Amino acid sequence: MPDFVDPYIDPQSGILRNLVRATTYLELRKAEGDIVTLSEISLDSVPHTVDLTELQRIHRSLFGKIYDWAGELRTVNIRKGSEEYFLDYAYLENGAKFVFEELRKENYMQGLKRKDFVKRLAYFYEQLNFIHPFREGNGRTQRIFWQRVANEAGYKIDWSKVIGEELDNASLIGRTENNLEPLEIMFKKIVDLN
Repeated sequence: MPDFVDPYIDPQSGILRNLVRATTYLELRKAEGDIVTLSEISLDSVPHTVDLTELQRIHRSLFGKIYDWAGELRTVNIRKGSEEYFLDYAYLENGAKFVFEELRKENYMQGLKRKDFVKRLAYFYEQLNFIHPFREGNGRTQRIFWQRVANEAGYKIDWSKVIGEELDNASLIGRTENNLEPLEIMFKKIVDLN
């Protein structure tokens, strides 16, 4: 008998518990892709509060038709593959509070020259990525959140110019090696004036 049972996993199918009745990983990914893409249209109604509440509202808007736990902070520790674990779930609120307070103290990166904006964005992106507040959907939620922050600072982020593997590798190096250079290089390619 396993020591740990993930409450987010359906024991019958072995995939995340979901509202779309997907029973395979491929069915769930397809449903997610279709629903999340349509849900992005309604994000204008999510208040831009630049805090954990905004992140939760974005997640709920994107994934609420897929997961009954959408927008809720995770209650288990997670990692990607065999990588190191993300922040322990018991510290999610405190970790987020620290990041958002630091972001507020830096005036949400407004008024920065592009090279400085890219540097600080890499830093804050890595910090929030380490927190990984949700059981699933952190990357998509974070991309929308940072686009909103960038817009307010006079920049845009063209996520279509980066492939998932590049972002994943840059994030991993930032988290495990405390080296933000790959994230900075990536953001230099995709951040421009708005």
